[in-house]
Amino acid sequence: MRARWGVGFWGMIAVLTAFALAGLTTLRLKGFVIGYILPETAPGWVQWTVYLIVMLPIYQVLLLGYGTLLGQFDFFWSKMKAVGRLVSGRPVGASG
Repeated sequence: MRARWGVGFWGMIAVLTAFALAGLTTLRLKGFVIGYILPETAPGWVQWTVYLIVMLPIYQVLLLGYGTLLGQFDFFWSKMKAVGRLVSGRPVGASG
């Protein structure tokens, strides 16, 4: 993994820690956020749809925040830009 990500040992530890913290925080926030937006009686598919639309961007922000706190802003920012290009349909190697 270190060779693929281009980070040293401590960078790899920081990246994995950021992923873990972002995931755990997202799980903690899920019930509160979804409960605030939807009633408990909402169908499961509606809950999952709202979860994907609302919680995935929150996860990305948390990941970038934790990555920044752990000194890996450049790593996570480059990955977020690549995902943004993929979603927008632009080639991953495109600049801008």
